[in-house]
Amino acid sequence: MSRLIATFFYSGLIRPAPGTWGSLAALVAALPIYWIGGPWLMLAMIALALAAGFPAARAEAARSGDHDPSHVVIDEVVGQWIALWPVLFGAAHVGAPVLDLWPGWIAAFGLFRLFDILKPGLVGRMDRRGDVTGLMMDDVVAGIFAAIGVVILAVLAHGVMFLGG
Repeated sequence: MSRLIATFFYSGLIRPAPGTWGSLAALVAALPIYWIGGPWLMLAMIALALAAGFPAARAEAARSGDHDPSHVVIDEVVGQWIALWPVLFGAAHVGAPVLDLWPGWIAAFGLFRLFDILKPGLVGRMDRRGDVTGLMMDDVVAGIFAAIGVVILAVLAHGVMFLGG
């Protein structure tokens, strides 16, 4: 069970770039979660994935002998869902079909992958811990940074659209 969770239904076993595949799998999984329960169910799923991710990642790290094995992508799932949450909340708030906010989906994906790969500031500090907390929390922080970026881009886009029309 820990392998199923840690690899997010084995998406972390896809090569190359398992983290990117895990992030894409998170986006696909976000749609039915949102359709079933909106942004609040997604928030609950973020918490559940984080809680289940720690022991699953710990077990996979112990099994592989690596503190951050590349096939463990539950951390990317959590981070990607955090990055996407403002888009889901925004869609629910204005009553828009969630897929109509596709630029936000792209921004959430792109910004999360950017912060996850470049590991600026606190993201890198978490990653350098060299333990399961660092494995999970660097992506939480990257997700938070990406979510902030998504909100900023939305404000800019809607501000420009509002001023222009």
